[in-house]
Amino acid sequence: MSTSKKTLARLKVRRRVRGKLSGTSDRPRLSVFRSNKQIYAQIIDDLSGRTLASASSLSKDETKNQPKLEQASSVGTMIAEQAKDAGITNVVFDRSGYLFHGRVKQLAQAARDGGLKF
Repeated sequence: MSTSKKTLARLKVRRRVRGKLSGTSDRPRLSVFRSNKQIYAQIIDDLSGRTLASASSLSKDETKNQPKLEQASSVGTMIAEQAKDAGITNVVFDRSGYLFHGRVKQLAQAARDGGLKF
């Protein structure tokens, strides 16, 4: 099975950005992964290699029948709540090579509204 040119281009951008962007214990990285049906978010401390918080559209049953943009908002709200519980307020946003548009933008906006600063 071959990988599409679009996916390879996104992975190239992802590798380039990850070389410059790193999460610390003071300011961890908020990483987003978007599949065709779901969206996932993790807050990662790259120095210790630990995931501090995670949320996905699979987490709750109420997000199953929502449109994708509303799922992204729910995930952004969930990750902001988990970050607040872990004592995290500032993060570095890692869009993983995706355009800052649509679901990625909606997740980021919901996380900002939830109290995360980036």
